[in-house]
Amino acid sequence: MAGTEQTDAERGESDDPVLEEAAGWVARLSSADATEADRAAFDVWLAADPAHAAAHAEMDALWHRLGELPDRRPEAPKAPKKSKSTTGTRRGRGPRAVTGLAAAALLAGVLADRYGLVDRWRADLWSGVGDIAHATLPDGSRVDLNTDTALVLRFTAGERRIALLRGEASFDVVPDAGRPFTVEAGTLSARAVGTRFFVRADGTDSPVGVAEGRVDVAEAGRRALVSAGQAVHRGEDSSLTAEAANVERSMAWRDGRLLFAGQTLSTVLAELGRYRHGRILLLDRRLGERRVTGAFDARDTDEALDAIAATMGARIRRVSPLLVLVGSPL
Repeated sequence: MAGTEQTDAERGESDDPVLEEAAGWVARLSSADATEADRAAFDVWLAADPAHAAAHAEMDALWHRLGELPDRRPEAPKAPKKSKSTTGTRRGRGPRAVTGLAAAALLAGVLADRYGLVDRWRADLWSGVGDIAHATLPDGSRVDLNTDTALVLRFTAGERRIALLRGEASFDVVPDAGRPFTVEAGTLSARAVGTRFFVRADGTDSPVGVAEGRVDVAEAGRRALVSAGQAVHRGEDSSLTAEAANVERSMAWRDGRLLFAGQTLSTVLAELGRYRHGRILLLDRRLGERRVTGAFDARDTDEALDAIAATMGARIRRVSPLLVLVGSPL
């Protein structure tokens, strides 16, 4: 699909909200603590639209093909026991609730992989989960694709334009004053003439960083001129500001290294999760607030998790190849 124009809808998110809702229902009803109120609400949702039944059937079949967790298909409704409350309010987050969270996280990981395939089908260049790829563009510029990244090239005689569909990429741009170099990631655009910078398309607060030169970043009518050694910060009010940043450390993934200096464990786990299929689920918020400093191999996240467990006393439980639970020691 190189060089073709795409509609605004095609540039948007590929996620199907009906499939996401169906996945949520499968996860909820597969949990041992699913209530009669849950099942009644599910029946209402199911009857609201024929598309709901089809989506649920697809997600339910996918869930049981995984075969990683016990089959907990809902049984026929039983007469409700007498209780002081009939509102269907959830009980506390005990072991059963954790099982429900695990189910939801596992299915969400599978869906993320599914949507990645759609972006790769549309892309001119892409990298798989856990892979780092390098390529030379038609104008001689260099591009490095981080894990699970896909992009479309739109090069013409008058411009060099790239649509970053997902993931993260860094660019070492060959100067050409007559052909500006622009990277688009959703509603954000980063324009450069000759520079070295990265762009992320995953909704991060720092979607653009510049190692050399300058980049003009724009989004929703806001603009920021970003110079070497700076990254864009996206504020809660959608503002864009250029702030000092260790851009070289942020781009160390190009050499297969993930460097952290005082980031929270929750941030580190989220970053490690980008390099593996499925999900890493943090069960302890306090543990997630502890700070991490270290260097890890982007190609061996299991080793990184083991190092975190050894140095921070965290408990790592590998439920399946698609789900890792991280919590405090027993």
